[in-house]
Amino acid sequence: MLVVVLSLVLIGPMLVLATGQANLSSDWRTADRSSQGIAPLPSEEARAVIQVYAARAYHWRGIFAVHPWIAVKPAGASEYVVYQVLGWQKRRGLPVVVGRTDLPDRAWYDNAPDLLLDIRGAEAARLIPKVSAAIASYPYENDYTLWPGPNSNSFVAHVAREVPDLRLELPTTAIGKDYLGKGKFFARAPSGTGWQMSLYGLFGLTLAREEGVEFNLLTANFGIDVLPLAIKLPGIGRIGFPQALDVSSSNTGGH
Repeated sequence: MLVVVLSLVLIGPMLVLATGQANLSSDWRTADRSSQGIAPLPSEEARAVIQVYAARAYHWRGIFAVHPWIAVKPAGASEYVVYQVLGWQKRRGLPVVVGRTDLPDRAWYDNAPDLLLDIRGAEAARLIPKVSAAIASYPYENDYTLWPGPNSNSFVAHVAREVPDLRLELPTTAIGKDYLGKGKFFARAPSGTGWQMSLYGLFGLTLAREEGVEFNLLTANFGIDVLPLAIKLPGIGRIGFPQALDVSSSNTGGH
């Protein structure tokens, strides 16, 4: 049974390693951190913007997981503010939640990001105060645990749960998104379209319109999505039709 469990958990990450999707030769001092040309420039988009990105985590961590971040720009603002959890802050005795003005679509140490959410205009303006409040309410500002959490994915999942109108679906490779905290075993799914139960982020089940059905086994997620049809595997992520961004007539495109 142990061999079966380990095989299920590790086969996806091993395929990621074999196909070179995770960069193990990257050096953080010289790694690419340039803009990927995804986010609209503030000089060209005066409206409010909320975007969420995720990229393969740095070095060997990218075999298993992604690192996410949230970017917001109020209407008329000349810069974005990017919020994320950085584990190395804890080693310095600093809060792990970092918010600073930056380009929101930078590569994450040689790994190009995927745009998970793009909301603009009046809806973004309405939600930015709620996002700010959710960031401020994150209960692990001084805590970071790579596995099973709380980590950078736990942070973005917290914001998503606190602001269900975002309808943010995090990928199955967002290890830590199912960490609900000590003594908490039931919560809204990050997308706000269903519910989940989780035992310290190690074992659990999610049933939601956006996430579909997801099983969590030692933080490795397996799932089936119906709209659009896809399967989700540890390390690999989503296999099927492309995932639709949350962009409507009030959240116009350019993504």
